[in-house]
Amino acid sequence: MSDTLKLKKDDYLIREGEQSTQMFYLQSGTVGVFKIKGNIEQQIGSIYSGEIVGEMSFLDKEPRSASVKALSECTLTVIPSDKFEKTMAAMPAWYKALVNTLLDRLRKANTRIRV
Repeated sequence: MSDTLKLKKDDYLIREGEQSTQMFYLQSGTVGVFKIKGNIEQQIGSIYSGEIVGEMSFLDKEPRSASVKALSECTLTVIPSDKFEKTMAAMPAWYKALVNTLLDRLRKANTRIRV
């Protein structure tokens, strides 16, 4: 059974630069994605219920590329790396290659985004 996490408005889920051992399924609520530009934190996106949060760093083991903060009360399912890795081990090699290819392309696209 997965752990459930509750956030209040303005609680941080993820901080830019952190290492990752979890990703999250947003069951309810909305979170904002924020990047630091100079000394200012700017919102660059939103994630809504039914979406995954924190997947890039979770999958490629790179530091978190942005901060994520609750814009409303939120309920999330915590997906730990050991559980995910067990699931991925059962997948065919082509599926793992697909995930890695998409992740690499997304990470490269995100580095080109200017705040």
